[in-house]
Amino acid sequence: MARDWVLFSAVLWALTRVKIYVKVHHNSPFLACMDLELSQTEIIDPSYLWIGPDGRNIKGQSKMNITETGKLMVKNFQESLSGSYTCTLSYQNIKTEMQTEEEILNTYEFMLFVNPFAPGWEVACDQVSVDCEDVTNGKIQQAKDHLEEFFRKQSYVLKHEFHHVPAIHYVDHSFQVTRIDSCRPGFGKNDITHSDCASCCVACDPGTYSPNTDVTCRTCSSAQIYGSKSCQTEKINHKIKDK
Repeated sequence: MARDWVLFSAVLWALTRVKIYVKVHHNSPFLACMDLELSQTEIIDPSYLWIGPDGRNIKGQSKMNITETGKLMVKNFQESLSGSYTCTLSYQNIKTEMQTEEEILNTYEFMLFVNPFAPGWEVACDQVSVDCEDVTNGKIQQAKDHLEEFFRKQSYVLKHEFHHVPAIHYVDHSFQVTRIDSCRPGFGKNDITHSDCASCCVACDPGTYSPNTDVTCRTCSSAQIYGSKSCQTEKINHKIKDK
């Protein structure tokens, strides 16, 4: 008895949006358009469509690397590349008595971040390498380690080599270091919105901005891009109202 093949069409929508944190001027990880279970399934004629934050097809753009299997890697990530990237996978799936044509949609939200840096380094970091925050943080850590070692030796000397404790001396365990973070303009920290990268300085979302090295992005309806450093339109409106 002959069997009839039936063609079905289905669209499967992703219910969650995955946040991907990428360090400034670094390449993003490769993002797959299909999950592990689907990758182990026999599919026919797969096609991949990646749409960027501006709603356009990103294929062929210089900073976008899309492999033959539909994986996306964004090169030299910067503020302007932040936002939601959506991949639609279209394919045919051969089953026992039917052939299905399906689409699966996955959305990844790229969030650009930099590491916090110590106050006073912002001028140097504007003129040095893109990893200035990491370099300066390393130097601060080295200075902290040297100071702790110095006071540790002071405690040892006072205990083992002095018969009488000097009037002015170091009190053991009294040395403390308090971390004070700064973020470059256009970036801020938010352990609620960005709980997966709570210690990072993340590019301010649209609707917020940061004009200085504070760690908080301020609200501004006129700031429409990621990493906004000013809210000039909002300030102009205030001046007009004041008149």
